[in-house]
Amino acid sequence: MPKNEKENKVTPRRGHGPGNGGFEKPKNFKNAISRLLKELNAFKVSVILGLLFAAIGSIISINAPKYLSKLTDVISAGLKINSDNLKLITTNMMNSFSEDNLIKLLDDKNLSLEDRKSISEFINSGDTSKLSINVVSKLFNDFEVDGVVIKAEDQIKSASTLMSLKDIKDGNKIYSTLDKLPDSMKKVIEPSIDLVKIKSIGIFLFVLYFISALFTYGEAILMVNVSNNFARKLRTKISEKINRLPLKYFDNHALGDLLSRVTNDIDTIASTLNDSLSTLVSAITLFLGATFMMFYTNWIMAVTAIVSSLFGFIFMFMILGKSQKYFMRRQVELGNLNGHIEEVYSGLNVVKAYNGQSDVKGKFNDYNSRVYDANLKSQFLSGLMHPMMGFMGNLGYVSVCIVGAILTMKGYITFGVIVAFITYVRLFSSPLTQIAQAMSSLQSTAAASERVFEIFDEEELADESMIKNKLKLKDVKGKIEFKNVNFTYDGNEKPTIKGFSAVANPGEKVAIVGPTGAGKTTLVNLLMKFYDIDSGDILIDGISIHDLTRENIHDLFTMVLQDTWLFEGTIKDNIVYNRKNINDNQVKEVCKTVGVNHFIKTLPEGYDSIISDNDSVSAGQRQLLTIARGMIKNAPFLILDEATSNVDTRTEELVQKAMDELTKGKTSFIIAHRLSTIKNANLILVMDHGNIIEQGTHEELLQKNGFYAKLYNSQFSGIDK
Repeated sequence: MPKNEKENKVTPRRGHGPGNGGFEKPKNFKNAISRLLKELNAFKVSVILGLLFAAIGSIISINAPKYLSKLTDVISAGLKINSDNLKLITTNMMNSFSEDNLIKLLDDKNLSLEDRKSISEFINSGDTSKLSINVVSKLFNDFEVDGVVIKAEDQIKSASTLMSLKDIKDGNKIYSTLDKLPDSMKKVIEPSIDLVKIKSIGIFLFVLYFISALFTYGEAILMVNVSNNFARKLRTKISEKINRLPLKYFDNHALGDLLSRVTNDIDTIASTLNDSLSTLVSAITLFLGATFMMFYTNWIMAVTAIVSSLFGFIFMFMILGKSQKYFMRRQVELGNLNGHIEEVYSGLNVVKAYNGQSDVKGKFNDYNSRVYDANLKSQFLSGLMHPMMGFMGNLGYVSVCIVGAILTMKGYITFGVIVAFITYVRLFSSPLTQIAQAMSSLQSTAAASERVFEIFDEEELADESMIKNKLKLKDVKGKIEFKNVNFTYDGNEKPTIKGFSAVANPGEKVAIVGPTGAGKTTLVNLLMKFYDIDSGDILIDGISIHDLTRENIHDLFTMVLQDTWLFEGTIKDNIVYNRKNINDNQVKEVCKTVGVNHFIKTLPEGYDSIISDNDSVSAGQRQLLTIARGMIKNAPFLILDEATSNVDTRTEELVQKAMDELTKGKTSFIIAHRLSTIKNANLILVMDHGNIIEQGTHEELLQKNGFYAKLYNSQFSGIDK
């Protein structure tokens, strides 16, 4: 539709175009999520499985620290000397000096006087060094510990060393002292790691983590599949919906807004399904599971870990509250800056022509400074999040280690419990951050889904499945009659078309002229059934357009607009667009007729050259290509809406001759502001304020010296002379 026909329309909504993102809260979070879940119903099996896999993977991960604690205890136990065997050996050796053994030894008649004297000195002083070697050798006997025989001579050699071993606390000294002991004693006292048990627990942990990874991987595969398929479903559904929307929807909504819904909003939904939903489930499972396991293991350590973690989260949420407004401000200021840049670059020639560089630069610097300020504050505060999380985690680790050390010293817990709690602190604190991020993502997703669902809920074109009538191209005679047509755009108080009646006979060339806003293009849109008329009727060969489908009506018309549209593809593809059985010769003949053949020959690949919006194809050349596209379609009716507005005068003459050929045998409607292009029209309808005020041929209207004559003379009075 030409711009000059839109002054009566509702102003499209702005502000949701691509690149103008940012956090947007939903109008109704609960309803939006509920609607989203309904749309996901087709994927519910995969979603449930994915969330179940995420929960199972988290549950398995929660159980791992318990076995990690056992593994630590086994390893730490293997690093200590065997205190039980040490005690057993020392006890046996001390028992050798018992009073009973000494009395028995004194009863030995073969005992020398010197030996008897050493025994008496030992009894009086308690000093074993007073005993003679002979007495000591007679007191000690061989005994067995864990299947190892501890000989008397080894006991005699290591007596003093064993006694000192009990009082040594330094690990290095313990091991150096053990090296002085005989092999028999060293074998039963030195540290011994239970490799079999360690291997068993290690394999079990590996299997546990592997199974957890499998479930996590399965969840990722399922959710990626769901998110991509769901996004494809939404895009397909929107594409189908757009084809069922009336033209008034596109008049009342900015194109950027619609593109943003199809791209950005659907991507937001897909991203949340892929990441946030499963993350939320696994985070909640980890949080609850870690809390339960901590209290189950040791409530004192659990309280320590939770309090220290929550202390950090208080600061984190304070920072989040402060930074959110700066993030919002950054998005707004960034949108203002981008809008200013787009505006300046789109009108760069005007800016230079009016020497407006300094003014533009000043505004740019102002917008840029605002973005810098908002970005600096938001990034600074958000930058505190990472070190704050690190501080919070380290605070939890330190607290757990200190309290755990105290409890270990008092014998309430083992060293392995401390190791397990260090893991639990991570499993407890990390989900809180993930839950906060997931909830933020869900807010954005709810807002995005509302915008997508708004399209789904838009009123559609009337259902035409019950219409069975169909006009075949070969049977069309070409008569069109407007009977008292009335039409008002939504939101407008005054009608754009009122009481319009006219008849276009087969093969006639009907021109529609009038000032801006007279309703010329609106009349054509009603004829094409882009809009439904409020009252009256339009008849095609005596059949009401209400009794014909839009698809059928569109097949009957060739339409060439002033707004050129070319897609990225070859020249030939753009001309043949949606037509079948068109050969190269037909395309070339049409292009020769229009006068665009010479331009096409200058291109590197000729008719197979690829064109796009970035190519240096002038507006006039684009217009000629769209005219050629219209000519390739052999339809009984032709609509030309300012089709020659973008071509020069010389080219216009060529196109006009082509149009004369094109309109032969066809009923044509020509909307034109250049009145010179419609001199040979069979009927000229002069419109003003939605109604026909004059009609006739060019000569007849000039003779009337009315509204048309004034329009014509204002354009051509100097030229005709």
